[in-house]
Amino acid sequence: MSDEIARDRLDALLRERAVDPVYQPIVDLDTGDVVGLEALARGPLGGPLERPDALFAAARAAGRLAELDSLCRGRAVQDAYDAGLAGPLALFVNVEPLTVATRLVPFTASGDLAERGVHVVAEFTERDLTADPARLFAFADQVRAHGFHIALDDVGAHPASLALMPFLRPEVVKLDLRLVQARPGPEVAEIMSAVAAYAEQSGALVLAEGVENPDHFATARSLGATLGQGWWFGAGGRAAEILPGLPSPRRAPAWQRPVPPVPRASPFATVARARTPRRATSPLLLSMSRFLERQAAEMGELAVVVAAFERAPHFTRATRARYRELARSAAYVGVLGAGMAAEPEPGVRGADLAPDDPVRQEWIVAVVGPHFAAALVSRDLDPATPSASSDLDRSFDYVLTHDRALVLDVARSLLARTVPVDADHPDPHDDAEQVGVPLVSSVGVASVPDA
Repeated sequence: MSDEIARDRLDALLRERAVDPVYQPIVDLDTGDVVGLEALARGPLGGPLERPDALFAAARAAGRLAELDSLCRGRAVQDAYDAGLAGPLALFVNVEPLTVATRLVPFTASGDLAERGVHVVAEFTERDLTADPARLFAFADQVRAHGFHIALDDVGAHPASLALMPFLRPEVVKLDLRLVQARPGPEVAEIMSAVAAYAEQSGALVLAEGVENPDHFATARSLGATLGQGWWFGAGGRAAEILPGLPSPRRAPAWQRPVPPVPRASPFATVARARTPRRATSPLLLSMSRFLERQAAEMGELAVVVAAFERAPHFTRATRARYRELARSAAYVGVLGAGMAAEPEPGVRGADLAPDDPVRQEWIVAVVGPHFAAALVSRDLDPATPSASSDLDRSFDYVLTHDRALVLDVARSLLARTVPVDADHPDPHDDAEQVGVPLVSSVGVASVPDA
């Protein structure tokens, strides 16, 4: 099919709203109870845009992804509502978050579903997580501010998702179907170790996709999944067709405790409330920061590194070289500081700090992986001192912590500062009702020589 024909067919589909969602059961693997439905977008039956991969590829190529995503989300929610979907079932709806993060679209029916006791779950793909993590996390906060849960789809298809998963904090982790259908090996073991660690720490539910036969069912359970979906449990169908035939009893998933918001205080203030700071001069902190950087380098693509330098000139030439090297393998490397460029080095994501941001006085490096977490968090005791060789003797109050919860709070706080707060990205806790329902739609310090 030529690009021109594909555009014409897409134009007609969008004009006629010719998207027909089908719904697939999600089942408790222990009891067989149906706990939810996933809405899957389908184009016109028998046409070249019937499959969702072809449909969304055409929309992406035509620059109309946001329009298609909005249509699919709206139909998914409305059809389920019209068919009488009610609690305790959950409704999983796929979302293209980077298309809606700048335009929150109200879905009245989703609010009505919530009144019926339906838990609505926004399903993000692994691709979304790796494309623009900080912006996705900001959007996820907006989603949760409206009372919805989040699922991360296709986990295991790319290692970066394992590293960034604790920052998104999904309530449901959906295993990529190849984990269920392929033979186990070292890669599967690495993925499942990371997923098991996250699920144990967070209470998240693990859902296995692609369960199509008894062997897949047995594999899903052995991988630690408690929920499953696939042809083994039913091919799915339109909401009006599938809901009356669902087996009973129907029960709600065992949702994890509510996800707390990102701390609003500075990282040092957050950590200092839980740990007693010590005092040290620059050389000791520099040695510790380099140690953490080496830990990140050893983790490779499973590492997330977020650092703050007070001011951009503190991101010295030597430090730039180290972070440039880290960015070649790590899942995410971000740096912040007053006057920091958006990409100070290839692959390194930078962010400026507001004039009144207390992080302008903090030297921080946080490293997070599936099985390692550490943060060096310090506050400059004389931030007004000009950069000079005498900075080797500058003093800091600092905390070095390996408490995973604290480290994640530090890293999340820094990541939240990499997304501008403006009219297109409002604070998720401000005017929540006003914006509608959004879905278902190592650090170089103060010019130390060769730091």
